[in-house]
Amino acid sequence: MTKAELIGAVADKAGVSKADAEKTLTAFFDHVVTATKEGDKVAWPGFGSFSSSKRPARTGRNPQTGAPVNIAASTAMKFTASSTLKAALNPNRQK
Repeated sequence: MTKAELIGAVADKAGVSKADAEKTLTAFFDHVVTATKEGDKVAWPGFGSFSSSKRPARTGRNPQTGAPVNIAASTAMKFTASSTLKAALNPNRQK
C-alpha cells in the first residue's frame, strides 16, 4: 500500500478529507519519531507499541572478500504487535 492509498483509505474510513487524513497521519508519525528518539515508548492498545532499540558497534564481514568491516553503533525503530493484533492476523491459531 502506498502513502496515497493509505491516506485515501483512512480518509474514507474516517469520513474526512484526504488533506485532513494526511495531516493527522503525518502528525502521528512525527510524534512517534520524536518520542522514540527521546527513549519513550508509544503504545496503541489493541495494535502494538513503537520503541527505539540501540545497536552497539560491532565488526562484520564483507561477504565478497571476507575482510572485517567496522559497523558503527546505531539506533533502530522497533514495533511490537499486541496480542490482540496477533490474534486478528492468525485467527486459526490455537493458544
